[in-house]
Amino acid sequence: MQPTQSPASTTESSPPQSLWAELRDAVRGTSADYTKIPLRRAVFLLAVPMVLELVLESTFAVVDIFFVAKLGPSAVATVGLTESYLFLLYSVAMGLAMAVTAVIARRIGEGKREEASISAVQAIFVALLASVLPAIVGIAFAQDLLRLMGGDGWVVEHGYRYTQWMLGGNAVIMLLFVINAIFRGAGDAAIAMRVLWLSNGLNILLCPLLIFGLGPVPALGIEGAAIATCIGRGTGVLYQLWTLLHGGKHIRVAASQVAWHGAVLWNIVRTSLGGIGQMIVAMTSWIFLMRILASIGNEAVAGATIAIRVMMFTMMPAWGMSNAAATLVGQNLGARQPERAEASVWRIGWYNMAYLLAVSVLFFLFPHGITGIFTDDAQVVAVGAEWLRILSYALFVYGWWMVSVQAFNGAGDTVTPTRINVVFFWMIQIPLAWLLALHLGWKETGVFWAVFVSETSVGLFTLWLFSRGRWKKAQV
Repeated sequence: MQPTQSPASTTESSPPQSLWAELRDAVRGTSADYTKIPLRRAVFLLAVPMVLELVLESTFAVVDIFFVAKLGPSAVATVGLTESYLFLLYSVAMGLAMAVTAVIARRIGEGKREEASISAVQAIFVALLASVLPAIVGIAFAQDLLRLMGGDGWVVEHGYRYTQWMLGGNAVIMLLFVINAIFRGAGDAAIAMRVLWLSNGLNILLCPLLIFGLGPVPALGIEGAAIATCIGRGTGVLYQLWTLLHGGKHIRVAASQVAWHGAVLWNIVRTSLGGIGQMIVAMTSWIFLMRILASIGNEAVAGATIAIRVMMFTMMPAWGMSNAAATLVGQNLGARQPERAEASVWRIGWYNMAYLLAVSVLFFLFPHGITGIFTDDAQVVAVGAEWLRILSYALFVYGWWMVSVQAFNGAGDTVTPTRINVVFFWMIQIPLAWLLALHLGWKETGVFWAVFVSETSVGLFTLWLFSRGRWKKAQV
C-alpha cells in the first residue's frame, strides 16, 4: 500500500514551465487554481504581481516626497503630519481589506464564486460608508488638525489645503484598498497590479506638473501634490469598478448582485474589526511618535518622514510577498488543506528574510547617501540617515513579522494580531519613545531606538505564535 501524500507534495511533482512563461502568466493573470497547482508556482504567480503592484505604490511615495522636499522642510512636515491622520484612515482601509481578502479567498477556496461576488459588493458599501465622516472632518477642520499635531505657522497657514484634499478625498483611498483586496483574495493579483500601475503612474506624471506648474498650468505648490494624488487614485478606482463588473479571471460582479445583503455585510464588518483594531493600534502609535518628533523640531519630522518613505519603498516587495501568503492561506483553508497553507507561509518567510537582509546592507553602508537624494538640508539628512542605520540592524525580522501577521489575517483571525499590537506598540513602544526621547534627552534617537526594540520584539513573538498553529481553526 502506497503512503498518502499531502496536497503540497503531490502538486510539487508537476513539470515546471520556463521562467519567462511563468513571469508572463504572473503579469497577465491566470485562471489557475491556487489550491492545486505546485506551491512554488502558486507563490510565484501571486507574489510577482503583488510585489510589482506595491513597488510602484512605494515608488510614487518616494517620488512624491522628492518633489515636495524641494519646497522646504515645512512642506515635508505638512506631508508627515497629514499622513499621521491618513494613517488612521489607512488603518480602517487596511483592516477592512484584510477581512475582505480573507472572506473572498475562503469563498473562492470553497468553490462558492457567487457568494464571493456578493461579498465583494458589500465590502464596497462598507468602504463608502466609512469614508464619509473623515471627509467632513478633514475639509472643515484641516488647520485645527495640523495645529493639534504641532505644525508650525507655515504648515497651518499654507499646508492646510493639502490636508483638505487628502482627507476630503479619502473615499478613493478606501475603495482602492478594498477593491484591490477583492481581486487579491480571488487570485486576480495581476488586476490589482494594473490598477496601481495606472493610478500611481498618473500620480507620478501629474505631481511635478501641479506642484511647480508648466505653461498654462499654474504652480499650486504642496496643494498640487494632493490634487495629483486624488486624480490618480480616482482614475484607478474607476478602472477597478469597470474591471469588477466585466470580470477578471476569478471573480465578476453581475448587475443583479449590486444590492444590500445585511448578513453578508455584517460578516465583513465583524471580521474586519480585528484588522481595523490592529492597524489603529499601530497607526496611533505612529501618531504619538510623530507628535514627539514635532516637539523636537521640523527637521526631526522631515528626516523621519523621508526615512519612513524610503523604508516603505524598500519593504513593499516583502509586503507583496506577504499578501500572497494571505491569499494562499485563505484559499487553502477554504479547500481544507491547512498543511499547504502553513507551507506557503514558511516558504514566503524565507524569501522575505533573504530580501530584507540585502536591504539592510544598503541601509547600513549608505544611509546618508540614500537620505541625501531627497534633500540637501544637512540636519534633515542626518536624522533620516540615523533611522536607516538603526533599521538595518534587524530589518530581516520585520520580514517574518509581515508574513506571519498576514497568515493570521488570511485565515480570518484578525483579533490575535490586534492583541499583540496593543502590548508591543501601546504598552512598550510609546512609553519607551517618550522615556528615551524626552525624559532622558535622546531626542529623535530615542524614538528610533524605541521603534527598533518594540518592532523587533513583536516580530519574534508573532512568528512564535504562528508556529503554534491555532490560526488554522479560524472561521469566516
